[in-house]
Amino acid sequence: MIEKGVDGFYVVECPILRGCYTQGKTIDEALNNIKEVIDLVIEEKENREILKNYKPIELSLHTINV
Repeated sequence: MIEKGVDGFYVVECPILRGCYTQGKTIDEALNNIKEVIDLVIEEKENREILKNYKPIELSLHTINV
């Protein structure tokens, strides 16, 4: 998930993994940062178990502008 905050920074979160979020001045910077965070958090046993057992039946992505 990517959300642009009121301060202009892009906040990125991987909601499947615990503690997996970061930010960046641009979308590209935020996405590069989240890749690094994912590499770090999958070292944790709890997150490895989450990934091991993650088998979604359906996945849907939507953009909503308000």
